[in-house]
Amino acid sequence: MSSKMKISLAWQMMIGLALGVIVGAIVDSSFAQTWLQPLGTLFIRLIRMVVVPLVLATIIAGAAGISDTSKLGRVAGKVLLIYAITTAIAVASGLFFAGVIHPGLGLDLSTEGLKAKEVVAPPLVQTLLNIVPINPMEAMSKGAMLQIIFFAVIFGFALSGLGERGKPVLHFFEIVGDVMIRVTHMVMLYAPIGVFGLMSYTVSRHGLSVLLPLGALILTAFIATLVFVVVILIPMVRFITGIPVMTFLKGIAEPWLVAFTTCSSAAALPANLNAARRLGSTKAIASFSIPLGNTINMNGTAIYMGVCAIFAAEVYGLPLSMADQLTIVLMGVLAAIGTAGVPGAGLIMTTIIFTQVGIPLEAVALIAGVDRILDMIRTSVNVVGDVASAITVTKLEGDMNSEPFVEGQD
Repeated sequence: MSSKMKISLAWQMMIGLALGVIVGAIVDSSFAQTWLQPLGTLFIRLIRMVVVPLVLATIIAGAAGISDTSKLGRVAGKVLLIYAITTAIAVASGLFFAGVIHPGLGLDLSTEGLKAKEVVAPPLVQTLLNIVPINPMEAMSKGAMLQIIFFAVIFGFALSGLGERGKPVLHFFEIVGDVMIRVTHMVMLYAPIGVFGLMSYTVSRHGLSVLLPLGALILTAFIATLVFVVVILIPMVRFITGIPVMTFLKGIAEPWLVAFTTCSSAAALPANLNAARRLGSTKAIASFSIPLGNTINMNGTAIYMGVCAIFAAEVYGLPLSMADQLTIVLMGVLAAIGTAGVPGAGLIMTTIIFTQVGIPLEAVALIAGVDRILDMIRTSVNVVGDVASAITVTKLEGDMNSEPFVEGQD
C-alpha cells in the first residue's frame, strides 16, 4: 500500500493515458462511448465546477495582496504586455512553420457531408464592451471568464485601496482561494481515471488510421510549438530571471503533464500556481497572473490557429496574402484571449479566423478528426507560458524569491 502512495499524480495520469490508449485500441467505439466516455466527462465537469470560484478568489486576493496600487498597475501592465507579445509571436510562429512545411499540400481529403457551424465574430467595439459584466453574478453562473476576471481585478484593485480596513475581506478571499485549491486537489485525485476515460474513448472512436493523412498537420503544430518554447519562452526565463533551464523544465513538469493529458488548462491551474511559487514568484503576483493567463494567455492555441489557417488554405488551394496573414495574427490574438480553458475550445475559435479570411468552414470538420492530439499539444504550452510570464514579471518587479514557497501552506 505504501508503494502505491509513492506514485505521484503525474505518473498516475501517465499510467491512465497509456491504459486508455491500450483499452481504446481493443474495445469498439459504442462500448467506449457508453461506458468509458462518461468517466472523462465527469472529470471535465468537476474541473469546470471549481474554476469560477477559484479564479475569482485568487485574482481578487492577488490584486488586493499588492498593497501598493501603483505597483499593482505596473504588474498588470507588464503581465498584459508579455501576454500580448508572446501570443502574437506564437501566431506568427504557426504561420511561419506551416508556410515552410506546407502540411495541406497534396492532401485530397473529401469534405462531402462535413459541416461546421459558422461562428461570426462580433465587432471589436462590441467585443470590448462585452468584457464588462452587467451582472457579475450572471457572469459567474454562465462561466463568462473574461467578465469574471474584469470584475475580480476591479474588485481587488478597490479592495487594495482600502488599506487596513480591507484586510478582513482580503483574508476572506485568500482563505476561499486556498479552500478552492484544496478542492481542486481533491478533484485531481480522480484525474487518472478521467484521463483513462478520455483517451480510451478518443482512440476507440478515431483509431490510428485517422492520424495518418493528417500527420503533417500534427507534425507542423508540434515543431512550431517546440521551437516557440525553445526560442521564446525558455530564453525569456533564462536571461530575465536567471533560472537554469533544467530547473525551469523540472518546475513546470507537473502542470505541463496535467494539461497534456486532460487538454484543460483549468485542470492545471492549481499545479501551475504551485509551479510559479516554487520557481520564485510571489504569492500575490502568481495569484494575479496565473488565473488571468489561464483565460487570456493562450500561446499554444495561437500557434494552433496559425498552423490550421495555412493548412486549410492549402487544402482548398487558397492563397493567403500578407494582409490575410496579418489579419490571422490579429484575430489569433483576440481569439486566443476569448478561448475558454476547456477541451476543444480552440477548435471552435478557429472558425472566426477562417470566416475572416474566407476559408471554407468544412476545413474545421477535417481538423476535428485529430483535434484531440492537437489539443494536447497546444494546451500544455498554454500553461508553460503562464508560469514563464509570472516568474518574469516577478523578476522585473525585483521580488524574485522574496517569499520562500513552503509545500502545502500556499
